[in-house]
Amino acid sequence: MNRREFIQTGGLGVAALFFLGAGSLYGQSPLSPRENLNQPTEISDKEVVIIGSGYGGSVAALRLCEKNIPVTLLEMGLNWEKSGEKFSTMINPGHSAAWLKTKTIAPFFNLFNLEKFTGALDRLDFENIKIWLGRGVGGGSLVNGGMAVTPKKEYFKEIFPNLDADKFYAKYFPLANQELKSNVASEEFLADCEFYKFNRVGEQEAKKAGFQTVRVPNVYDFEYMEKEYKNEVPRSALAGEVIYGNNHGKNSLDKTYLKKASATGKLNILELHQVNHITQNPDESYALDISVLNTKGEEIQHKIINTKKLILSAGTMGSLELLLKSKSLNHLPMDENIGKEWGNNGNFMTGRNWVKAFSGGTGFRQSTIPVGGIDHWEDEKRPFFVEIAPLPMGMNVATSLYLMVNKLKKYGEVNYDPATQKLALDWNESHTAHMKDNAKYFLRTMNKANGGTRSHLLFHNGFGADVCYHPLGGIVLGKATDDFGRLNGHKNLYVVDGSLIPGTIGVNPFVTITAIAEYCLEEIIRRDFA
Repeated sequence: MNRREFIQTGGLGVAALFFLGAGSLYGQSPLSPRENLNQPTEISDKEVVIIGSGYGGSVAALRLCEKNIPVTLLEMGLNWEKSGEKFSTMINPGHSAAWLKTKTIAPFFNLFNLEKFTGALDRLDFENIKIWLGRGVGGGSLVNGGMAVTPKKEYFKEIFPNLDADKFYAKYFPLANQELKSNVASEEFLADCEFYKFNRVGEQEAKKAGFQTVRVPNVYDFEYMEKEYKNEVPRSALAGEVIYGNNHGKNSLDKTYLKKASATGKLNILELHQVNHITQNPDESYALDISVLNTKGEEIQHKIINTKKLILSAGTMGSLELLLKSKSLNHLPMDENIGKEWGNNGNFMTGRNWVKAFSGGTGFRQSTIPVGGIDHWEDEKRPFFVEIAPLPMGMNVATSLYLMVNKLKKYGEVNYDPATQKLALDWNESHTAHMKDNAKYFLRTMNKANGGTRSHLLFHNGFGADVCYHPLGGIVLGKATDDFGRLNGHKNLYVVDGSLIPGTIGVNPFVTITAIAEYCLEEIIRRDFA
C-alpha cells in the first residue's frame, strides 16, 4: 500500500482517537507466563511506592517529593524522553503506535503491520466496548488530545455531593490547570490559521443549527504552535503528531508534574516495570510481584518490592485489575463496592460527510489539537457536550468528526474472571441507547441546517457506541474508599486516579482527576505523612 492509499483509509481511524484522556493503565498485557523466572532475582524494600505515572500518580509523586519523602514510581511503559525513541506521526506509524501489537489499533481501517514494541498507545477489547489508553512515563497525557476542560460546577456537585465544590472551584481546579499548563489559543490565530479551518466550519455550522459553541483550553502550548505555523520551530501538532505521542509542543505530565518531582531528587522512576499482583503482609505493608520487561514485552527480570505505603494510580482499568486479581490470587482484602459504578464517561463517536463539499470543505491541512466544543449540557431532554475533532488526512474529505460526552443512565460493573485471568465488563447496548438517540438528534439537527449526511464510513454506520477514551469509576471516592482515597479495609493502600470518579464527569476527565488527586494528597500527607 502506498502513502496516498494509506491517507485515504487509515487517516480516518487514527483521527478518531484525538480525545483520549486518562492515566497510565496497567493490566491485560500480552506478557507470556513466566517460565524460568519463578524465583525473584531481586527483593527490596521501599518507603512509598506509586504504581502508574498518569495524572493521579504524577500529582502524588510531586506532592510527596516536595515533603522530602522518597518515592519509587513504577511505570509499565517506556520512559520515552530518555529512551532515544521518537513518537511517530499518524500517517507513518512506528514504534510508539501500539503497545505490543502487530497492527495499528485505531477504531477502524487498521491496515498497517507493526513491529511488536512497547508503544505509547494501547487498547483493551471487551465484548461490547473497546477502551484506548496510554502507556509510558506520563500515561494517558502522552497520547490524548490535551483538551483541559473543567466540568460544570452543578454537575460536579451532582456527581460528588459530599465534596466542597466551592473549594474545588476556588482552589483545586485552578491549581490543576496551573500545574498542567493549560492555555487557550488566541482567536486571531484560530481565525487566520489554515490548519483550523475544520474548527471554524464546525463552529459556524453548530451555531447555524442553534447550538452554543465554546472555546476549549488545552495543554498544548499555543505559543509554540504559532511558531510552528511560521516554521520557526519543529512541527508537531501541525505535522500529524498526537495519538502516538507529540515530540514537541504538548505539556504532557513528563514535562510538568513529573519534571518538578524529579527535580527534588526524591523520585525514582522505574520504567517497564509491570506489577502483576499485590499481597498484603502481616504488618499491613504490601509486597508487589513485578515483571521487568524489555521493549518486546518479554520478562527479563522478576522482582519483589515491599512497601510500607502503596498508592495505586494505574488508571481506572489498571487499578481495578490489580485489586480484583490480587483478591482472587492472594486474598487481598476487598471492599464490596470495588468494580461498581463504572462508566465510559458517556463517550459516543459520530461524524458527518459532505460538509461544505462544494465550498471548500473542512480543509486540506488540519492541526491535531482540538480547540472547540458544542455545549448542549443544559438541555433537560438531551444533555450532551460535543468535541469538534480534527481529521488530518492530507486531503479535503469534507468530513466532520465528533466525540459526544453524555450523561449516564445506568452504570456498568467490572469483575475479574479467574478462568481467563482477565477483567470482565458488564456493559452492553442498554448502557448506550440514549447516547445513540442523542447522536441521531445532533446529526439530524446539523444536517437539516447545513446539509451533509451521517457518515456511513465512520464506526458502525456512523455510530461509535463501542468507543471509549475515558473509562471512569469502579473504586468510587467515599464508597470503595474513604473521603480521601484510602481503600476501605486498608491502612496503607490508597487509590488516586480516574477510578475514583463514578462513571461520568461530563467533559474530558483529566483536569478533574488532577484536581481530585491534589485534594486527596493534601489530606493524605497531612494525616499519614506528618
